Amino acid sequence: MAFKGLRDDIDAILARDPAARTRLEVALCYPGLHAVVLHRVSHLLWRAGLRLPARLLANLTRWLTGIEIHPAAKLGRRLFIDHGLGLVIGETAEVGDDVTLYHNVTLGGVSLSPGKRHPTLADGVIVGAGASILGPIAIGAGARIGSNAVVLRDVSAGASVIGIPGREVKRENVRLQAFCAYGAAEDLPDPVARAIDSLCLDVGRLSERIDELERDLALRPAAAERPKLYAVKGEER
Repeated sequence: MAFKGLRDDIDAILARDPAARTRLEVALCYPGLHAVVLHRVSHLLWRAGLRLPARLLANLTRWLTGIEIHPAAKLGRRLFIDHGLGLVIGETAEVGDDVTLYHNVTLGGVSLSPGKRHPTLADGVIVGAGASILGPIAIGAGARIGSNAVVLRDVSAGASVIGIPGREVKRENVRLQAFCAYGAAEDLPDPVARAIDSLCLDVGRLSERIDELERDLALRPAAAERPKLYAVKGEER
């Protein structure tokens, strides 16, 4: 069973990373795989009540791979941690099957109270480099979290999230959604560009309205002076 799980992990990396060429290369050269395998051992120790050995192994894993995973965190099958340096997964985090995490990702907590403090990622989630998912929130199946996004609230299944704070900008059918490196896509709308376009339209409308008002003001003095001129002429007559 353990061997099958390792084989599935290696096959998942081969499927999602075009730089991976052989199973042997993946087994020897991918620190994300090493971190996941060692975490499974530390997680077993943690569940057996051997908390200190579990933390020691997790600390050794961090030293060897640059990836920090609390031994109590729950990781699903075929997890792919690509590059992985600086990645942090907190104590009560839960990660589903077929999830992809890139370097400098944080699955962190924002509370000091005991209990659930870290996020839950459903199956097939992709989290881009530098993204932070904070608090006991839920990320729906097949969601894509763009690089450097900061996610503070639940994300719908199949949604794409970008920005600080993270905003859902697109939703797709989870079954039809293909793997997308770093959780990015070419057709994602840019909320900043949309805001600028909207402001430009508003400025254009305001300019047109100002021109109209200026033309009206330019005509009013002439219209107001005509009766006075006629009155003066009448008196002179």
